[in-house]
Amino acid sequence: MAGAGLARWQVAHGTLAVPQAGAPIAFGLLGLQATGSARAGASMVLVMTVAQIAGAVPLSRLGRRREPVGYLRLLLGVRAASLLAVAVVVGVGAPFGLAVALSAVAGVVNVAAYGLLRSSLSSFVVPARLPRALGVAATANEVTFAAAPLLAAGVGAFSPTAGLVVLTVLGAVPAVVLPTAVRPSVGDPGAPATASASALGVRWPVRAITPWLVCALAGSTAVAGVEVGAVSLALAEGLDAEWAFVFALALCVGSVAGGVVVSWLNRRLPDGAVLALLLATAAAASLVLASWHVLVTLAGATATGFCLPFLATTYSLRVEDAAPPLLRAEAFAVLRTASSLGIVVVSGLIALAGLDAALRTAPLLLLGAALMVLGRRVSGPARPSPAQDERGEAAPAPPGRGGL
Repeated sequence: MAGAGLARWQVAHGTLAVPQAGAPIAFGLLGLQATGSARAGASMVLVMTVAQIAGAVPLSRLGRRREPVGYLRLLLGVRAASLLAVAVVVGVGAPFGLAVALSAVAGVVNVAAYGLLRSSLSSFVVPARLPRALGVAATANEVTFAAAPLLAAGVGAFSPTAGLVVLTVLGAVPAVVLPTAVRPSVGDPGAPATASASALGVRWPVRAITPWLVCALAGSTAVAGVEVGAVSLALAEGLDAEWAFVFALALCVGSVAGGVVVSWLNRRLPDGAVLALLLATAAAASLVLASWHVLVTLAGATATGFCLPFLATTYSLRVEDAAPPLLRAEAFAVLRTASSLGIVVVSGLIALAGLDAALRTAPLLLLGAALMVLGRRVSGPARPSPAQDERGEAAPAPPGRGGL
């Protein structure tokens, strides 16, 4: 039963991000149909991204007193209804501003939905197998982000509205396949599910979580430098803009390979390994920045992608270890928000200062994140909160044995 639940969770995780992954192309085609300019679609993507950052914490907190999977289904229903409304608005020729507003409604639930889904994973897998489950999830996520744009382009070539509808239907799959998870204990077995965090004495583990939020932001700038700057990279290498896909493909191939290795190893990485991976990612991002030759740039993109699953899995596990169960969905939403902010930073730098400024930012932020991890390693990790001590989970193994 647990194995079937985990398989259904993996399907839910793999399809959750389909609308986000396909949105740049789907919205671009819709904008082209409605206004004659693909830039109109870019405004929808921007509004959706800003909305998901703004809605992450408030919607996660709103769900504290609700049954997690039921609340997740509600959020996904709101997203599906909003995206279908976008297709209708464009299809009937209504003012495009309405489509932009609806894209914001669809985006505002994205991060909160991810936080709820990620927090439910512990209901379907024992702690010792979490790294493997997250490695599989990371690999599936890369497949989603590679396949969804192709699907959006293929169907959208015949009908842009149909392309968005297909993405919307796939994005609603988690609401159907995800089994109802049992809410973990919040430290007091007799505490009612509706008790607030403050009433239970649960506090945010700021010191324990902050380094991983900074690391997630820094890593996402390296990834976004390749993904968002793919066209600019192609032109800088003397290639036609149509060859931009090879840089994103190299990143994706590296990430899939890294996810496979993470799943195979099924290990929690100690701080020393995290430090080494951050420095390796900084070096890979520097290769992309140097742009000595197109093959060197592709190697840097591939290496960046390879390190990504190791680091993303570690951040997710560390946040889960630090956050009390009542705050986990919110903590995972904040972690995803940190990654989104990295994408926003790179996008803004490319638009305002050019590609070089964006690519220089990633190695610097990664080195700063490495210093934070080094400082944490020297001073020792933050002590867990009382709520965390009472979770009933086994303590992680000491460093050197795959522990934290």
